[in-house]
Amino acid sequence: MSSDFVRQLGRQPDEPATLDAAVHLVTELVPGVDHAGVTMVVRTGLSTHAATSDVVRRGDALQYDLGEGPCLDALRVEHTVVSNDLTTERRWPRWAPAAVQELGVRAMLSVLLYTDEATHSLGALNLYSSTTDVYDRETLLSVEELAAQVAVVVQTDRELHHHKLALANRTVIGQAQGIVMERLDVDADIAFSYLRRVSQSSNRKLSAVAHEIVTTRRLPALDGSDGG
Repeated sequence: MSSDFVRQLGRQPDEPATLDAAVHLVTELVPGVDHAGVTMVVRTGLSTHAATSDVVRRGDALQYDLGEGPCLDALRVEHTVVSNDLTTERRWPRWAPAAVQELGVRAMLSVLLYTDEATHSLGALNLYSSTTDVYDRETLLSVEELAAQVAVVVQTDRELHHHKLALANRTVIGQAQGIVMERLDVDADIAFSYLRRVSQSSNRKLSAVAHEIVTTRRLPALDGSDGG
């Protein structure tokens, strides 16, 4: 099950597709799971990046709005959080009754998406069930393993993307440096210094300045205006 799960994730073209495949596969692989979703930690807070149904989206949104729930607890304490009977749950006095009455959810499991290389969790895998007592110890261990594999695939994809982006930026900066050297008849160090000063004076990234030069074939002045 585990190796096939990873292969399926590895075939996806990008992070959104990977997460979407993960939540749908989890509902097929884990007994008793009716709905699954992924909450990711973003700059503005928390966001549901994948969901198998509207139940997940609404359940997650309630947690974000109320500031309580299993997903939020899992992220706060950085540990798996489970409730096998939300009808008697006291940890979330507002979210649990709403989940039961409005969404028909009876049990919930939230597991961190975490890798050893990451300084913090990427988010959480959230599993919703319409029946109670579905998450035994064996199930918890299986889901934690699946969540770890999702996290590794996502983290690897992000690192590869950053590497490709950095490589592309270095390439375009080198091209712009060559243009500056030719136009101004200067050496590589002076050309790079020129690019850096334009970047600082115009309050733009060095890669953005370089991309403009390579695209337009024109050199901006140090005050940010067009230098020809």
